[in-house]
Amino acid sequence: MILVDFNQIALSNIFVQKLNDENMIRHMILNSLRMYNSKYRKEYGNMVICCDAGNTWRKEYFPFYKANRKKSRDKSDLDFNEIFRILNLVREEISANLPYKLIQIDGCEADDIIATLAMETQEFGKDEKVMIISSDKDFIQLQKYGNVSQFSPMQKKSVTDKNPRMYLFEHVIRGDSGDGIPNILSSDDTFVTDGKRQTPVSKKKIEHWLENAENLKSVMDEDTYRNYQRNK
Repeated sequence: MILVDFNQIALSNIFVQKLNDENMIRHMILNSLRMYNSKYRKEYGNMVICCDAGNTWRKEYFPFYKANRKKSRDKSDLDFNEIFRILNLVREEISANLPYKLIQIDGCEADDIIATLAMETQEFGKDEKVMIISSDKDFIQLQKYGNVSQFSPMQKKSVTDKNPRMYLFEHVIRGDSGDGIPNILSSDDTFVTDGKRQTPVSKKKIEHWLENAENLKSVMDEDTYRNYQRNK
C-alpha cells in the first residue's frame, strides 16, 4: 500500500510555492498524487489517500491540542480559510471522479488512518509492503514494523531512524511543541499560558526512565507519570 497523508502533500507544496489559487492548488495536488502513484505502485501496490476530518478525538482528550496553530496561521501571509476550502473541494472531487481509494473518518486524523492500515498489514500473514507519503516524523514509530517505509514530500527524501521504539519513548517524554503537547515535567497549559515555560528534561532523567521502562510508575512521581500517560 501507498498511504498518502493528503494535507501533508498539499500544504508542503503550498508553503514552499506560496500558492493561493484554486486551479494551481488543484493541479499541484493531482500532479503529486499521479507522481507518487507512478513512482511506488509497482513495488507497493494500491494508493490510499488518507484525510483529516475536523476536530479529532485528541482535542476532546486534551483541549490544548494544537491550540496555537490558529495564532500562527493568523500571522501568516497565506489565507488559510481559502486554502482549506480548496483542499476540501479537491478532496471531494477526487473521491467522486478519480479511481484512487480515499478514506476520511469523523473524529480522526490522517495519522490514525495511516497507523491503523499499517498495523493491519501485520495481521494474518499479510505483511504487505507499505510506503507512507508524509513529512510527519510521528510515523517513525511505525518503522518498528519491517515492512513500513516513509518518504517526506517536504524534505524530498526518505525518513528513517535506527531505533523507532526508542524514538517513540523519547518523543512521548519530550512532548511536541508543534502540537501543543508539553514534556512530561510540564503542565497541560504550558504553551497557552503567558509566562509559562517547560521544565527542562535532562538526558540523565531519560536514561533513568528508559532503564525502568517496564515499571515507570515506580520511578516517576504522580504528576510526571500522569503526564507521561497524557503524552502517550
